[in-house]
Amino acid sequence: METEGRVWKFGDHVDTDLIIPARFLNVSDPEELAKSCFIDLRPEFAREVRSGDIAVAGVNFGCGSSREHAPWAMKAAGIAAVVAKSCARIFYRNAFNIGLPVLESEEAADMLQDGGRAAVDIVKGNIRDMDTKRVFFAKPVPEFMMEIIQSGGLLPYIREKQARGV
Repeated sequence: METEGRVWKFGDHVDTDLIIPARFLNVSDPEELAKSCFIDLRPEFAREVRSGDIAVAGVNFGCGSSREHAPWAMKAAGIAAVVAKSCARIFYRNAFNIGLPVLESEEAADMLQDGGRAAVDIVKGNIRDMDTKRVFFAKPVPEFMMEIIQSGGLLPYIREKQARGV
């Protein structure tokens, strides 16, 4: 599982209210949420993001309230992976639950440039800066979390397990 796209760089402590403000929490359609993703932090984001793009952030990305709306909005907007120095645990789990992979790599988060191009190999945990050709490595993702991503999220993963009688 590899994706390549534009880097959208964010700083430290980007909370879920900056990803999708509370005023949009009455929206349940991910495509509608995508239109307001990062609206207060990067107003151009929803217009310019493309499928396969990569969000890169500093420490504690996704902190704040435990709203699934945040990873939903990002994934629906086109973000294919998140690379961060660290993520809030509830955001990390919510992202995997909806099939949005999160890789933690301090070096990649420091070195990737906003607007640059990067490729992420989710299985291998490699993050490649397509501009400089440097390769960075992420902390390993637990095997069962990789299975959730490969299934497309937690609900498809559970359905697959049930269908196999596991």
